[in-house]
Amino acid sequence: MATVTTAVNRSFALPAQWRTRLGYFALLAVLAYLVVLPMIRLQSLAFEDGARGYRAQYTRFDIGETIGTTIALALGSLVIAMVLGTLLAFAASRLPQRFGFLRIIPILPIVMPAVANIVGWAFLLSPGPGYLNVLLRKLPWWSGTDSGPIDVYTVPWIIILTGFGLTSFVYLFVSAGMQNIGAEHLEAAQISGSSTVGVFFRVVLPLLRPSLIYGGGIALLLGLGQFTGPLLLGQNYGVKVLTTEMYRRVSESPSDFAAAAAAGSPLVIFGLVLVLIQKGLLGNQSRFVTHGGKSFAPAGGRSLWATVTIVVYALFALIIPLIGLIIVALTPYWSGSLSWDLLTLDNFRALAADSAIMSSVLTSVSTSLAAVLICVPLGYLMATLLVRGRQFKIMALLADLITALPLGIPAVIFGVGFLLTYTEPPLILYGTQTVIILVYIVLMLPYATRMQMTAMLSLGNTYSEASATSGASPLVTNLRVMLPLMRPTVLSAVALMFILLTHEFAASLLVRASTTQVMGTLLFDLWQNGSYPLVAAMALLMTAVTTAGVGVAMLVGGRNVLNKL
Repeated sequence: MATVTTAVNRSFALPAQWRTRLGYFALLAVLAYLVVLPMIRLQSLAFEDGARGYRAQYTRFDIGETIGTTIALALGSLVIAMVLGTLLAFAASRLPQRFGFLRIIPILPIVMPAVANIVGWAFLLSPGPGYLNVLLRKLPWWSGTDSGPIDVYTVPWIIILTGFGLTSFVYLFVSAGMQNIGAEHLEAAQISGSSTVGVFFRVVLPLLRPSLIYGGGIALLLGLGQFTGPLLLGQNYGVKVLTTEMYRRVSESPSDFAAAAAAGSPLVIFGLVLVLIQKGLLGNQSRFVTHGGKSFAPAGGRSLWATVTIVVYALFALIIPLIGLIIVALTPYWSGSLSWDLLTLDNFRALAADSAIMSSVLTSVSTSLAAVLICVPLGYLMATLLVRGRQFKIMALLADLITALPLGIPAVIFGVGFLLTYTEPPLILYGTQTVIILVYIVLMLPYATRMQMTAMLSLGNTYSEASATSGASPLVTNLRVMLPLMRPTVLSAVALMFILLTHEFAASLLVRASTTQVMGTLLFDLWQNGSYPLVAAMALLMTAVTTAGVGVAMLVGGRNVLNKL
């Protein structure tokens, strides 16, 4: 009887390859439900009733201006971010040795929440009470006026601040590309008589083409999907972009999801097209690999301009907006006049005493950590499929598309999609932390996948093949060999995702409820109510929470965690 039972069990046992195939199929089905279904539901709704959503949105008298502002914001911020990001990356490579620690400064603006940066500049450059404007009006050529000379609520300044915010992302890609440039190429150019400027334009930029294309594509997508700046600053003068139009359509009463979906359609289409164009432009990336034993380590000590460039950037990207926040947070009201007698800690005491604010901090941290803990293994599995799943070509292609979608589609669109999907059966999750965690997982999936995939590619197959040859199972190989080797990259991914999620504002604003506020949404409510000193204190609190999270990551993964982003 035992022999018969064993034979029956063996006859129904699936081969290992089929078990792996079914496991990946189930995972892709779950991710498709999370990532693709909200987009499909939005588009189907926009086309209902003879495309009523498109007619409602694109027959408005001001739609041309809205689209024009969206394009101007994307292109303008892209130019600023590409120029500054590339210049900073080159400057970081030319720093004198004793100032090498400055290389981390261009990354630090990522730690400061975008919403905090925006309101910090608003406190400084508001036409009337803005502190920098007050100082500028003391100059002879602007004296005698009651407002200006700078108006932060206009489109040009929204573009400038957005470009500053995107610079760090471009810097990450370009600086990573520079580390792969062989030093012998630069030395050869210098020996042949090229100046620093000549080396930069004739050698460095051509070899940086993959990094520039990828970084520029990411910056363009982020610029098209910008929501924080246009919402907080643009509402004063009625400045509209497609993302704020989506928010307005959903937040009005009654909500018009069809028109909101139609407003976001151009961003979805363009995002998908841009991802395909990126891959086409890059082509065979081996053309840009420089072979040699030396890394990019040009002699330092002479490039004082590099130190000055990074310090000036830190001044405008970090220090000045932080000063604006600190001043307003320490005063009972926001005005153009300052006095030592006005300074107080009452705003911070009010934050500590407000249970809703403390609850928002806990919600932000807990939902962000939960999403990160789920995203890391998901990203690892997706990266494994993309790197080593040659026998599952169709599944690898689907995985590539699914994990790329959230990077090409603005967060506000996913927010609207999740709001529509999870306020109806079969899963009614609106008002719960679960829906926040789910949308966070979707938004972070590209980062978790791409960063771990890069680490796997750099490790190659040697370690995994050696482990398999010694008799270890795939599970043991991943747990005892691959993950320890990838630990720095995994911790960097954790740090980056925690930073981005504690800052997250666009999608959270749409899926939040009064009982599930996160820090960014509560700050927006305070801004809408005109509680500006509390806004400043809340922005500083958000920055402190993110900084603490990065500090923990650095304690666990070493001081170079941010450098590995």
